[in-house]
Amino acid sequence: MLKIFKVTAILEGISYLVLFANMLIIKTNNPELYHTLLRPLGMTHGVLFIGYIVLAFLLKKSQNWDLKTFGIILIASLIPFGTFYIEKKYLETNA
Repeated sequence: MLKIFKVTAILEGISYLVLFANMLIIKTNNPELYHTLLRPLGMTHGVLFIGYIVLAFLLKKSQNWDLKTFGIILIASLIPFGTFYIEKKYLETNA
């Protein structure tokens, strides 16, 4: 399950950045394309975000994460590049 969480963390981070790129770059240059991409990109990111949170809760006990570590792992999902940091700092040593 840890491997699935690692993959989900990376994909969630990528989807977050793609969503930002859609908002910041494509919206200003091509509003029609922005609106076309918004729903599938947003849905994909939402599913990956929920998967990341659910997997974090499921892995909390088996990985022996204390409350501080668990909080950092959850908060990282809200920060751009945060899930990449979590994958390198917390998941690489546990694998």
